[in-house]
Amino acid sequence: MSSQIHTVVVVKKGRLDVVLTAAIPEDLSRARVTALIKAGNATIEGAVVTRPAVKVLVEQVLTIEIPPPVQDQAQPQDIALDIVYQDSDVVVVNKPAGMVVHPAPGHPDGTLVNALLHHIEDLSGVGGVQRPGIVHRLDKGTSGLLVVAKNDLAHRALQGQFADRSAGRTYLALVRGAPVLPSGVIRTIIARHPTQRHKYASTTRDGKPAITRWKVVARAGRLSLLKCNLETGRTHQIRVHLTEQGWPLVGDPLYRRRGAGLPSSARDLIDPTENRPYLHAWQLKFIHPSTGEEMTFSAPLPADYIKVLDALEVQVPREVRGTKS
Repeated sequence: MSSQIHTVVVVKKGRLDVVLTAAIPEDLSRARVTALIKAGNATIEGAVVTRPAVKVLVEQVLTIEIPPPVQDQAQPQDIALDIVYQDSDVVVVNKPAGMVVHPAPGHPDGTLVNALLHHIEDLSGVGGVQRPGIVHRLDKGTSGLLVVAKNDLAHRALQGQFADRSAGRTYLALVRGAPVLPSGVIRTIIARHPTQRHKYASTTRDGKPAITRWKVVARAGRLSLLKCNLETGRTHQIRVHLTEQGWPLVGDPLYRRRGAGLPSSARDLIDPTENRPYLHAWQLKFIHPSTGEEMTFSAPLPADYIKVLDALEVQVPREVRGTKS
């Protein structure tokens, strides 16, 4: 079942949520309409609006997208999973690029959660039936490490560490561009893009603070491999920050064209049908919720990433390159 998009021409001015609730034929509560607006599913004259109380005027054209219903509870599926570490409280997994973390409209199954439910008998219920155990997420096209909670106490403890920034996440980002400085810090406020609801952008209002620390690991002409440390975990944070600096991620179809500006030897290795930004969650640090021990994990770069680096003749330090092929 696909999403339903309703178009409404305003006949009486008022609040966006009130006008849409009254006008659309679906039996939706105002609370549900409000949630859809906040999620970026509504537009006024083609521009995405996320404030339910915004005023709309007579003859303005509104749209609202209603996603299809998803299954109430994620189901176990026998999907291969790279489990890096596991004990009675936590599981650390190395997610492949192309795998969605949890079921959502458009991705009802085949996700990391479906695989976890097959391989792990006990997962925390704090995340709900669609996101059991999920403490933090990676984009579909991003590979690398996530920690998953196996009980509610561990879940809340890990959530607290991500909230107070005591948990550490380091990513490897292959970008088109050559930073002048060897390292730096990017601080902005990030919110949903005003007109393209699947994207995010830095703004001066109605957003959340985002901080990314970066360091150049290797260079090859006009391309660079950066190590990025997240102090905050906003949606698409690294992709937004690096693109806005003029260093878009190689292979990112959402924020820049795939393969643009790359030598043909590397461009041929990037499938134009894939959503594969060359971003890898390389290192993960957190305090174990039961023992208090500092846990540190690293995931070697996946094979497709290494092939592109080799084609570009990027000289990557051994600690970053890893040993998997």
